[in-house]
Amino acid sequence: MSRRARRLAASIPNRSGGGCTFAEHPGLAAPDARIIWHADFDPGTIAVTAVPTDPANPDCVHIDRLAPWLAIAVDAQGREHAVLSDGWHHIRFDVEQGRLAGEQAVLLRYRVQGVASAEARLLPLRRFLYLYRHHQFGRSLYPPDPRIDRWIEMLRAHDALLAGASQREIAAALYGADRIARDWGEASDSLRSRIRRLVRDAHAMARGGYRTLIRRRTTAVKSFDVGSSVQQPAAVPYNSLSGAGG
Repeated sequence: MSRRARRLAASIPNRSGGGCTFAEHPGLAAPDARIIWHADFDPGTIAVTAVPTDPANPDCVHIDRLAPWLAIAVDAQGREHAVLSDGWHHIRFDVEQGRLAGEQAVLLRYRVQGVASAEARLLPLRRFLYLYRHHQFGRSLYPPDPRIDRWIEMLRAHDALLAGASQREIAAALYGADRIARDWGEASDSLRSRIRRLVRDAHAMARGGYRTLIRRRTTAVKSFDVGSSVQQPAAVPYNSLSGAGG
């Protein structure tokens, strides 16, 4: 029996919508959501041509084998934008010609060119090959990012601000009441300065700075035409939720 990818109701990634699909249910835990970032915000996105081929071809990709992780968005021109993700790791493809949905096996032709742009795609390509061969994401190919701890603190600070917390209350939640009682009023003001910077950066991130976390430097940001949907590989297109919020 063939396996099928999850059906996701989502709009096509576009600049005005934040650069990613936002129609996932807000009650979903982050690891359960499948977000497809626009290629201009996800520098590792690999452009491919998908050519139907004999399943016996040793170079072919069996779509069934990718189904547990695969989600596909189709734009108004019929082009597919795909993500492979387990909720913690991801690999992005833009299918410039051909399709993945509805195919049994395809030959993927990867478009890699230049120097700087090629460097951004070689690691994602290695990740894909490892996933396909070993049926799991290669942990060694996803080194931990040292910035994550601060990003988490910024998220917590932003949530606390929305709930009406003071900066001192945010500090106590992050670093403990004992430390705040001891250090909040010290002459150097270092802890309060740290919280002020955290709050400032949290506000900036919420105003759109989150795009810089993975976005490549471009002089012009393109967008897909909104008007289609995310679907499973054998899916029938259904209505876009382009106006959905996240």
